[in-house]
Amino acid sequence: MGGNVGPGDGGRGRVARLLSVLRGASIEAGPYRPERHGPLARFDGAPGEEVERYWLDPPYSFAVVTYDDDEQEHRYNVAEPPLDGFRNDLLDRVVEDIRDPLLYRSSDPTDPSVIREELFALLEQYGVEADAQTYHTLAYYLLRDFRGYGKVHPLMQDPKVEDISCDGYGLPIFVYHDDYTDVETNVSFDREGLDSYVTKLAQRSGRHISVGDPVVGTTLPNGSRAELALGEEVTPRGSAFTIRLYAESPFTPIDLIEFGTFDVEQMAYLWLCIEHNKSLIFAGGTASGKTTSMNAVSMFIPPRAKVLSIEDTRELALYHDNWLSSVTRERLDEGADIDMYDLLRSALRHRPEFIIVGEVRGEEAITLFQAMNTGHTTFSTMHADSIETAINRLENDPIDVPRAMVQSLDMMLVQTLTRFDGERVRRSKTIGEVGGIDGRTGELDYSQTFQWNPAADEFERGDSGLLAEIRTERGWSTAELNREFDRRERFLRGLLDRGVNDYRRFTALVNEYYADPDRVMDRLEGTASLDDDPTPTSDGTLVGEP
Repeated sequence: MGGNVGPGDGGRGRVARLLSVLRGASIEAGPYRPERHGPLARFDGAPGEEVERYWLDPPYSFAVVTYDDDEQEHRYNVAEPPLDGFRNDLLDRVVEDIRDPLLYRSSDPTDPSVIREELFALLEQYGVEADAQTYHTLAYYLLRDFRGYGKVHPLMQDPKVEDISCDGYGLPIFVYHDDYTDVETNVSFDREGLDSYVTKLAQRSGRHISVGDPVVGTTLPNGSRAELALGEEVTPRGSAFTIRLYAESPFTPIDLIEFGTFDVEQMAYLWLCIEHNKSLIFAGGTASGKTTSMNAVSMFIPPRAKVLSIEDTRELALYHDNWLSSVTRERLDEGADIDMYDLLRSALRHRPEFIIVGEVRGEEAITLFQAMNTGHTTFSTMHADSIETAINRLENDPIDVPRAMVQSLDMMLVQTLTRFDGERVRRSKTIGEVGGIDGRTGELDYSQTFQWNPAADEFERGDSGLLAEIRTERGWSTAELNREFDRRERFLRGLLDRGVNDYRRFTALVNEYYADPDRVMDRLEGTASLDDDPTPTSDGTLVGEP
């Protein structure tokens, strides 16, 4: 994204004088080699003791986390290539001059190689002597601002960052970091820069934001969710934004077991229930991991089943051949809004076996529960901190699902974001099974099949009516049900031990289990390697310290 302003008269004069001196000099535009050219990004230090540093975009940017004893807080610092007076003036000049050549290129103007070619051509035209550090510094900021997300781009490169939030003019941006929770950064915007940045975020996502319509929720081109506010009318401290980053590789059940959100026994239980078409709702507070868990357990859906998902902003990612994804649309210049209710009504005509709805909060809930009553398996999320609260929300305004319909729901899972041993963790607080209506009290019955014990950080198991239903449906004896349950636990534990957490590979192995469980268990528990599995695995990560 752009954001640099053109140079002032003094800057122009300085560049012009330098160009006249250096005209005809060389440009070192080959690959950047730190061992030969020296470090490109630089960190000049910050208050406190350095805790760790790691690459964000090597060799161009890295993160340094420090801890200030006086303030008793961590700070997140972005290190990028430094811009001295000459490089800064030259960058301003290049930004101004490169726009037209990029617009008239027949190839993609955001292609990195195209931007680098035009940069080289401009530097040649200027007659600038540009060493490797100068050339690659200019290239980095052009790519960061034209193709990436400007000042915020390095933060968006960090896989440990979940949320990025800016609260106003001149205020430091905060990130939610997996290891340090909410942390202040060394990145901020002035008034003009922040107004421009918020406007450009809206434009890049195909939306319009203005003083007359100052609040926009949207999805960025990389899939991240963004909430934007322009000016001071609704956010008195100035324009603001929050970006919730979209994980290109979604978490799998194995990841959630590793994180301690669920244990192996719970996942085996969920797998059996999902295979046998039990409908469920994930409930919890903000950032409790509801959608993440729903996406993960959806990987247990049998491979040939038709799946249809409905979301406001795209967050679900399934490695499933027969999956139709749909997203709501707000009216732009013409046409009508397409909301969840519209998409859900349309979805039923596609005859899906599984319907996944991002969140129930309005009139679409009635249609969702009607779909449950007519044999469709549905997954969804909602905001509630207990099963009682969730049922109460479903039965009352504005959702208003009749109690007789709520009983068609099979399971409710309540998640929580809490503290354990001084760290913020996500835990499956309760997995409950919804029963019928109590003839004596008229209330909806439910039982707790699994419950988290926070004192020991363990999950305790109770009785399950759904497993008894599955046993009856399959014609199994109790011993056969227990054997199948145990085999799935062994399967999941085997993948956990082998570190199989790429969602494509995980899904492929689950599908192989459906096709031939004995064969995949022999491979998993024998000496055979799973490395010959033909499905792609996730990319390797760069190691080393900046």
